[in-house]
Amino acid sequence: MMKSIVEEKLVSFKTLEQKVFAYVCELGREIARIMLESYDTELAEGRDKNLYRDKGRRSTTIKTVYGEVAYSRKVYQTKLQDGKNAYVYLLDEAMHMDKIGMISTNLAEKIAMTVTEAPYRVTAETISSTCGQSISHGGAWNLVQKLGERISEEEDHAVKQMETGQAQGKEILPVLFEEMDGVWLSMQDKEHRKMKKQEMKVFTMYEGWEAGSKDQSRLVNKTMLAGMEKSSEFHAKREAVIEKKYAVDEIGQRILNGDGGSWIKEPYDPETIFQLDRYHIYQEILRKIRDKKAQKEIRELFDAEKTDEMLEYIQIYADSVAGSDGTDKRSKRALELYAYLSNNRDGLLPYQKRGVKIPEAPEGIVYKNMGVQENQNCTVVTLRMKHRRMRWSVNGANNMAKALYRKENRELIDTIERYTDGLIFTMQMKEIIQTLSAAKTPKKDGKGNPYVDKISHHMPLLDALQTASRKAFRATFCY
Repeated sequence: MMKSIVEEKLVSFKTLEQKVFAYVCELGREIARIMLESYDTELAEGRDKNLYRDKGRRSTTIKTVYGEVAYSRKVYQTKLQDGKNAYVYLLDEAMHMDKIGMISTNLAEKIAMTVTEAPYRVTAETISSTCGQSISHGGAWNLVQKLGERISEEEDHAVKQMETGQAQGKEILPVLFEEMDGVWLSMQDKEHRKMKKQEMKVFTMYEGWEAGSKDQSRLVNKTMLAGMEKSSEFHAKREAVIEKKYAVDEIGQRILNGDGGSWIKEPYDPETIFQLDRYHIYQEILRKIRDKKAQKEIRELFDAEKTDEMLEYIQIYADSVAGSDGTDKRSKRALELYAYLSNNRDGLLPYQKRGVKIPEAPEGIVYKNMGVQENQNCTVVTLRMKHRRMRWSVNGANNMAKALYRKENRELIDTIERYTDGLIFTMQMKEIIQTLSAAKTPKKDGKGNPYVDKISHHMPLLDALQTASRKAFRATFCY
């Protein structure tokens, strides 16, 4: 390879890089094939031959970051408990390939981390251009669906643990801050026809704000949850998330901040303090009242915490603009604002001004005004799932939500590792190279193996100053 590169004229570094990359990927696929087939042979020799009857070999492939590795493994006939015959691959079982498909952990991680930032087509193009593996947007989509389904199963399991008193939470906490909101998404049916928008539910919990951070804006131990479930199911999962971490009976006070939606005001704990999110209050005032002067008066009364006077002002304003003209919606909108604020009257005052004694913050934590959910919605969900004329199916949106919130919780990589190949190989790289070399003899048997000649060629790298990394290269690939 080095000789051909030297003899070529006007070879750009880009071309050199592509050739080296393709060569290394090809070598990697051959190494992986040998390791897989060698391990399959070990399983064959160590199996219970009375239980597993050898029925020959079958070919398959596994997708990796260096391309598709084609290999063969033995299939066995066995009997189930009911006496029926079944066919199994011991290698697939040992590698846990039934979890998320024939795909390596490294490739699954790269796809998942990319797809949470970019559309499926862009993800496919990015992975295909930077890895030895070429994937389609459908392949990236399939991975997210399987991953999302597995995460949903974990959530359901956590709910069952909670309901049977097996929740693992032991941490004692003085105050738990909870915030919930919805993100409205454009939807489509199975035939990709446009449907009515649906709301994704998003939950964030945290212990307070970090005292030493800039502007004290960093949340302490933030955990998120998101999904398209019905409200009762979502609340069960929300509570399970809490009980998985905290001893809920030992939480001094729970405070819930939300926009007043009916599904949000269904907390498990009746002693939870509910407060109406200030951002949504200001937003509703601007939406319902177009008169600038009236807007200003209402906001000033709200900021001054004069709730009765604010509601009275809105009522008077609605009456003053009422008329017989059916096209004038000012009075109707003002009454809608009045109903919204009146129905959430108990939540208009922030928790600090309720007269309720709140436990003191632990060292290093401060308590502040709530209202972080809108920002969390934007950075975690909205930037990926809204705009750009995107539409979602219910399952597709739900599965993407699971990947997004796990990524934000820094749990996505661990989740993927639980559902991809679980096999850890201990074979030395030098042993693999020696296996490749042995596979070349006799020299005239078939096509031989191209790798040994390439590796044994003169390499200028080895004549240079021998740093630690170059010594490692020599020890691994040269003999």
